[in-house]
Order: sequence, then C-alpha cells, then structure tokens
Amino acid sequence: MQVYKLYKNMLYNASWRIFRNRQDAEDAVHDAFIKGFKKIHQLEDDANLGGWLKRITINHSLDIIRKRKQIWIEDVEIVDTEAEEVFDEYETISIDFIKQCVDQLDEKYRIILILYLFENYTHIEISRRLKLKESTVRNQYRRGKIQLLRLIKINTKHEFKDLHTES
Repeated sequence: MQVYKLYKNMLYNASWRIFRNRQDAEDAVHDAFIKGFKKIHQLEDDANLGGWLKRITINHSLDIIRKRKQIWIEDVEIVDTEAEEVFDEYETISIDFIKQCVDQLDEKYRIILILYLFENYTHIEISRRLKLKESTVRNQYRRGKIQLLRLIKINTKHEFKDLHTES
C-alpha cells in the first residue's frame, strides 16, 4: 500500500496526459501496478521504482490506445523548418499554459509530443513502442510542434486581448 500511495498520483497524471479521460487513466494505472508487482523481481536493486512503474504505465496506456484504433499515419520523410525553434519568442509562457495547448492537439500529435517533451522518450523509443517507422514519429512530432505553435499564438492573442479589454 505504501508503494501505491507514493506513486499513484504520478502514474495517474502520466496516463491521463495520454488518455485525457479519468476512467481510462485509472484503469491503466491499476493494470500497471498489477504488472509491476508481478514483475517486481526483475527490478534491479539500484533502479528507480517510480520511474520503472511510470514506464510500465505509459507503455500500457499506449498499448490500449493502439488496440483501440490506428491513429497514426505512415508517411514519407518531409523537411519542414517553419516551426523550428520559434518557441524562443515565447519564453515567458508558463508550462501550464503550454500543457493546456498540448491538450488541444490532435491525438496523434499530442501523444508523441507528450512522450518526447514531458516523458523524455527518444524518437526511436517512441517508434518502437508505437510500432511505427522512426521517420513517421519524427514527422508527427514536427507537425505537432507546428500545430502547437499555432495554438500558442492563437491562445496568446486571446489572452492579451482579454487583458486589454478588462483594463
């Protein structure tokens, strides 16, 4: 119970960012704890239990998404520099604001951006986990970044417009 109480919120938050649905996230965390406890003997003594359980939770959440529907499209390598590092101009925006914008993304982009930006998965790890070509993951990441940038610009304009209207 101590392990459960210690890590349940962290695991729930990781799963919720993928599903954006309370019931699915709770189910995934429950299943991940069961898987983790069944395989606890595989955990090395110096390993980070929380990180290990989080990885199980994320992987299980992705398995569920993949089984439900095929949201990924395979495509050819494209080169798109439109959004490359334009985020620098938005350095003062809070992480919470960015997370709200990420939540508005198409699912195929949102999941890859979350795994890459927030969970520190590499493109190779994401491609293996989702059973996609690495080029597809890179393209979805690039397109997601472009879509995210547009959302940030739109939401920032509304935010500033609201501030000027109130004063």
